[in-house]
Amino acid sequence: MSKYIQAIRGMHDILPERIAVWQHVEQTAREVLAGYGYSEIRTPLVEVTELFKRSIGEVTDIVEKEMYSFADRHGDSLSLRPEGTAGCVRAAIEHGLLTQPQRLWYQGPMFRYERPQRGRYRQFHQIGVESFGLTGPDIDIEIILLTARLWRRLGLDGLRLEINTLGDSAERQVYRERLLDYLASRADRLDPDSRRRLTTNPLRILDSKHPETQRLLTDAPSLIDVLGEETRAHFERLCAGLDAAGIAYRINPRLVRGLDYYNRTVFEWITADLGTQGTVCAGGRYDGLVEQLGGRPTPAVGFALGLERLVEILEQSGFAAERRLDAYLVAVGERAEAAAPALAERLRDALPRLRLQSNCGGGSFKSQFKKADKSGARFALILGDEELERGVIGVKDLRGTSEQRELSYADVASFLAETL
Repeated sequence: MSKYIQAIRGMHDILPERIAVWQHVEQTAREVLAGYGYSEIRTPLVEVTELFKRSIGEVTDIVEKEMYSFADRHGDSLSLRPEGTAGCVRAAIEHGLLTQPQRLWYQGPMFRYERPQRGRYRQFHQIGVESFGLTGPDIDIEIILLTARLWRRLGLDGLRLEINTLGDSAERQVYRERLLDYLASRADRLDPDSRRRLTTNPLRILDSKHPETQRLLTDAPSLIDVLGEETRAHFERLCAGLDAAGIAYRINPRLVRGLDYYNRTVFEWITADLGTQGTVCAGGRYDGLVEQLGGRPTPAVGFALGLERLVEILEQSGFAAERRLDAYLVAVGERAEAAAPALAERLRDALPRLRLQSNCGGGSFKSQFKKADKSGARFALILGDEELERGVIGVKDLRGTSEQRELSYADVASFLAETL
């Protein structure tokens, strides 16, 4: 017997017993986003590799180590998308969406080749939000308030918000030089990854999780010391808006994010419930990316949230989304079995939202009734040859104590509509 094939490491099946929680998160997010006027966009899973090199940065870990890239039959280099912003920007430019402000969102799988661990997988799922054409801190405030509302709707109260400002490109260049001066003379105390980043992307050293590197950074220069008046004013108005809305936050001067395109506002929502992989949602401004990818200069801000991490937090809290059937149709007898599919369709026509499962494969009344109970359905609808002859259906409440009753076909639909 040949060995069965297993899923690729770090790419997981989402089984029926868990899918209801996923659907709950997705539907709640869809409703919240609609309430803020965001429109859904769907982009391909595969893009030309150059898109990510130009947007994320060639010397980032994502591009250097983590992308699934391959040559197609024409020799073009393609990549599975490691994040959603670049593809969304590409689509907005290509289809002329940026002639006016846009509020867009998307969801779906992303792919990164990295060591699978809790909360981090090679195929993972995100909901992303991108806003284009708005310059002020009011849109930064809006998307943070949007995420806070989503947490409330999901019943999550253990997330904390950290914010920072990265300034503009000229300010970051000044800071980069100051940081390099500080770290170069202390390079022997840096962890190996941070030493490598000294010559490629030194700001990412601020994000190091290595204890000794973090201690070294305690006395490092602060980015906020080189910010100009306009950048400071933007950040102050952001903080004032969050204060006015009652959103608690912590200013984290070491928060830089892992992608090169960010500027000014950056933020993360963090949980202590997932160990070291605590970031649930992160984003910020990327005012230069549209122009960098060939479009006209367009301010932009957005975020992405990790669905696997949200689902895990909800499951840890004891949340269980309802996946119950409304009714299970038991049919016993040759004529009843033949009539049951048409009857089920009549009920679905009358009640489009009815969750009705019909017994298939025959079986005795006892075995079918066990299936009905095991299905989790609220009601068993019972059709035998005798009931068929009289034009009635037996209705048994499987979750209550009421007596079984008989109702006409029309009355069954009315009863289910009123009860459910």
